[in-house]
Amino acid sequence: MFGSIGPWELILILAVALIVVGPGKLPEAAKSMGKAAREFKKATSGVQQQIVDAMKEEPAAPVISAEKVHETSQASNSDFVAQIVQNDSSAAGDAAPEPAEEPVKTDNAN
Repeated sequence: MFGSIGPWELILILAVALIVVGPGKLPEAAKSMGKAAREFKKATSGVQQQIVDAMKEEPAAPVISAEKVHETSQASNSDFVAQIVQNDSSAAGDAAPEPAEEPVKTDNAN
């Protein structure tokens, strides 16, 4: 960020600071600005370190090969289809009970 500031820009900034703050309080203002910059840098490095530590603690997710995913999905589909067929066959037996035998009519008119 400050790499693009040339010597003339720096002289201009110092001249404006000298006019605004005054020659008596300029060293005190520079000291407080340095202290603020140091505290800001310390706070940001602390946050950055916490982020790095958190990223190190989380284990990487295992990578599953495409073949393994395909095998798993095929097994799941086969189990699912078998379960549907089994449910359909048992439901067909429950839904349509066998008809009761009709009584045999005998001719008692003899």
